[in-house]
Amino acid sequence: MWPENVGIRAMEVIFPSQYVDQTELEQFDGVSAGKYTLGLGQGKMGFCSDREDVNSLCLTVVSRLLERWQIKPQDIGRLEVGTETIVDKSKSVKSVLMQLFAESGNTDIEGLDTTNACYGGTAALFNSINWIESSSWDGRYALAVCADIAVYAKGPARPTGGAGAVAMLIGPNAPLVFERGLRATHMEHAYDFYKPNLSSEYPVVDGKLSIQCYLSALDICYRRYRMKYAKKYPNEPEVTLDNFHALVFHTPFCKLVQKSVGRVVFNDFLNCSAEKRAAKYPGLERFNEVKLEDTYFDRDVEKAFMTQFANVFETKTQKSLLIANQVGNMYTASVYSGLASLLANNPAESLVGKRIGVFSYGSGLAATMYSILVTKDDKVFQQFVSKLDYVLPALSAREKVTPVVFSQLMEVREKNNHAAPYTPSGSVSALLPGTYYLKDVDDMHRRSYERKPTIANGVH
Repeated sequence: MWPENVGIRAMEVIFPSQYVDQTELEQFDGVSAGKYTLGLGQGKMGFCSDREDVNSLCLTVVSRLLERWQIKPQDIGRLEVGTETIVDKSKSVKSVLMQLFAESGNTDIEGLDTTNACYGGTAALFNSINWIESSSWDGRYALAVCADIAVYAKGPARPTGGAGAVAMLIGPNAPLVFERGLRATHMEHAYDFYKPNLSSEYPVVDGKLSIQCYLSALDICYRRYRMKYAKKYPNEPEVTLDNFHALVFHTPFCKLVQKSVGRVVFNDFLNCSAEKRAAKYPGLERFNEVKLEDTYFDRDVEKAFMTQFANVFETKTQKSLLIANQVGNMYTASVYSGLASLLANNPAESLVGKRIGVFSYGSGLAATMYSILVTKDDKVFQQFVSKLDYVLPALSAREKVTPVVFSQLMEVREKNNHAAPYTPSGSVSALLPGTYYLKDVDDMHRRSYERKPTIANGVH
């Protein structure tokens, strides 16, 4: 027998304690007003000084989840990390996290790191679910951890940066249940975004190709999801957007997600029978003969479906973009910060028993669309969501930094990337209570970490 209702039993999200305002960044960069705020849909961008790296982010998010949800370290049987922020080509981030389990004596924890751009967190999550649903499962929980620091060289891509981490406790009888048999994946070889220079944090990006890859993967995954749904539920109506109470997307920048919702509506339009189209999609008859693959940069199609169905974006997706708008792209953690935003930004009762669609994308490329069913137990879900009540206050508690200082801190990161020995110069006082930070790197590149004291209740 499979364990029942496997999914997310607890989750924690963290983001940097400092941010730069995108309006001020527009002025500093000398670009037209609204290029980052309206064009990209970004409000603020969180960033890490040289005091934080991917190891410290993961140490912080895992320790906070265990503390906030009162999970015993010995109850974890698998821990897997999805990240593309590589600080070592051999030693896994997961191995660094084992420090958190040393005192409990629990060294029997499976799992390592998974890497493929922004998709690694989803792979870690699926591996965790698969472990629990397999003969290898020993009855304990799994932890899937997603963390990245997204930084770009000076230029047009820099405002699409961000940083953060999400940890998810996976087990049976969960408030957020992954629907079995409804994962639709597309993978292919593409050079849309990649990091061939191992001495640099900066990626190589083909912006136009990246958007095309993202949208085409969305088309393919949505089509395959519909096919799998039809196979699983042969007596139910065909899947449309109406099947989902909410849709959460990987978010390189918020405007792309708004376009993606219009894209899903466009897919529904093309799948709709001719006689139903006129009633359901009035005024859009001119697109009847258009082919999906010819429209990735068709402004007429994009504008028509985004504008006419703006209410669909507002009701199903906009609230999931809270953290993405205020922090930026977290890479592997991005889509799961969207899930956390949706939960923290909605009345819990509005989501009870509902289906949430999720689209995860990682360049190179790997993508999956799947769905989550929210428990019908109102009390259980209320308790789950109440644990995310720190998200909005934590966003407000951050320190705003001028673009000048932000640029200087980015230069420090760039100059000292992989330096050894090295003592970071970034401010510890700016970090939120309970944050792990990089103390130093010795002459053998060994990194040591310390934790800023927590406040009275042990978490921020």
